[in-house]
Amino acid sequence: MRRLLPLLALIGAPCAFAGPIQALPLTQVRLVGGFWEPRLETFRTVTIPYEFKECLATGRMENFLRASHRKPGPHIGNVYDDTDIYKVIEGVAYSLVGHPDPALRNYVEGLIGDILAAQEPDGYLYTPRTIDPAHPQKIAGAARWSDEQWSHEFYCSGHFYEAAVAWFGATGERRLLDAAIRNADLLVRTFGPGPGQRIEISGHEEVEIGLLKLARVTGDRRYLALARFLIDHRGRPEGRKGLWGVYFQDDRPFVDESGPEGHAVRAMYLYNAAAGVALSTPDAGAYVTALDRIWGSFVGKRIYLTGGAGARHHGEAFGDDFELPNDTAYNETCAAIGAAMWQQQMFLLHGDARYLDVLERILYNGFLSGISLSGDRFFYVNPLSSDGHWPFNEEEGGATRAGWFSTSCCPTSLARFMPTIPGYLFAGDGSSIYANLFAGCEASARVGSTRVRITERTEIPWGGRVSLSVSPDVPCDFAMRVRVPGWAFGRPIPSPLYSYEDERGRRRRWKDEDAASIPFQVNGRVVPAPLEKGYAVIRRTWRAGDVVTVDFPLRANRVLGNISLDAALYRVAVEKGPLVYCAEGEDNGGSVLRRVLGDAATLDVVARPGLLGGIQAIEARSPGMPTTTLIPYYAWSNRGPGEMIVWFPRK
Repeated sequence: MRRLLPLLALIGAPCAFAGPIQALPLTQVRLVGGFWEPRLETFRTVTIPYEFKECLATGRMENFLRASHRKPGPHIGNVYDDTDIYKVIEGVAYSLVGHPDPALRNYVEGLIGDILAAQEPDGYLYTPRTIDPAHPQKIAGAARWSDEQWSHEFYCSGHFYEAAVAWFGATGERRLLDAAIRNADLLVRTFGPGPGQRIEISGHEEVEIGLLKLARVTGDRRYLALARFLIDHRGRPEGRKGLWGVYFQDDRPFVDESGPEGHAVRAMYLYNAAAGVALSTPDAGAYVTALDRIWGSFVGKRIYLTGGAGARHHGEAFGDDFELPNDTAYNETCAAIGAAMWQQQMFLLHGDARYLDVLERILYNGFLSGISLSGDRFFYVNPLSSDGHWPFNEEEGGATRAGWFSTSCCPTSLARFMPTIPGYLFAGDGSSIYANLFAGCEASARVGSTRVRITERTEIPWGGRVSLSVSPDVPCDFAMRVRVPGWAFGRPIPSPLYSYEDERGRRRRWKDEDAASIPFQVNGRVVPAPLEKGYAVIRRTWRAGDVVTVDFPLRANRVLGNISLDAALYRVAVEKGPLVYCAEGEDNGGSVLRRVLGDAATLDVVARPGLLGGIQAIEARSPGMPTTTLIPYYAWSNRGPGEMIVWFPRK
């Protein structure tokens, strides 16, 4: 039996064997109150049981029973539907870390038994073929891996691995993990550069991420090598029937890519996997160079104000540079989740706060908009404008949120990502603790052999105050690195794509000195906190009860788009802290698409505790015009279809 890493190292840990910076795992962070804890509670009590119910009602679980020949009948649904079960199980695993639930655990153990009964003796697990190998589901291919361009066999394996690693990390139960290892060993035997092996790539990137997680938990570097093999053969015709093109990120080698391209979700999963390889191996410098180049293009030319990714409905794809339409934006929720995970990987590579600025923008806007306040209605598509009629949200949702989709990758991706949010709050490198994102929480970190307990309280996103109680078991020298968010010193995003408007109606120019001027206190006294890579760094001998406090400037800002961004030309948007705001017809007499936010408009923040779960609204008042009420973008369409706008005409 393989030696496995300790459970505490698995949940929420990055996809790497080691790196100078490690995220603090879920087992060591617990949310307490504030903005995020109630949302995770809704996820636990509403979203998880709702998604299991939908997976059962739509035949997703039935397919495993038919593959094990416990029930008769053909395959139901899409070739990739197995992954929805895997993703919900993964989400349950993360949820169990903070909220043990014996009944839920036993229920999932029963599902796992049904899944494993569908696995073939050599480790193969893919219900669209196993149910009836002589007549596999359409586009599954005539034989194993004969149509990997569309069959999603690799894709299903990847989500299987992620669920298995998460379940083992949360429970210590390894039936699912052992089954995943059998499947991965089959892939290792089948694909690679050796005699009798095949050269292939994944039609929908994901297995690479799963292989990296398996490599981490087992210590088996063959899985890392296969992940790298699959990445390295993208865009290379040698040994293959031909290239698949831009949609699949298969028009050129990964290391030659200049920017994000093709299907947005596939692209984000590829960049996550490439970053995981770079974190795991010392000779992946070309990967890092390519990732930096792609990230610069994404943040500088192809990211929405909300952090959304993917401009085009056709191909669910990125558009050209600065092609970021509002009403026809695609912005698939899965792409936002992939982009958020990628930012974390880039931070682990470089230790720079700018990646967390982008991650925070995605979390509060492009990601959170994907799930309703009630936890059981979803967006597949997240536009920045709606007339209340055009059915942008796939066929099931129309012009508002839907309860489910025939392709329900977005609801189930939300299920696996939402409970991992605590794992993004802190990180460490042995001599420093990084406070990356701000939420009410309690955490336990280590500096060397010393345990450090951290209690964080914050008003973000409604107010700018943050308090960090730092209590080592014994006095200890280390650096506390507290991220200074870009919105606190006039930088909405680490590129010129979006800028705040200054008092003269021009693009505000930000400087690092603006961030460095924000005062930090320890125990009520201002202390030196030099800025390093976007972090205020407080070096001292810490003692139990030391408290760091900071009041980040947090006010409503007008946002301007780059002059090359047609969708924002002669328009203005509104942000407050990490939140993008929008106007919805429900609050403004039914119509907002023609509302003007003139240069003389004032922005007044108004507490609305009884509206949309408790928010701060913004009232925009212009001389001679009706007041326009704005709400956080994440909260729109919770009251049915209607008009919505993010970018307002200035005249």
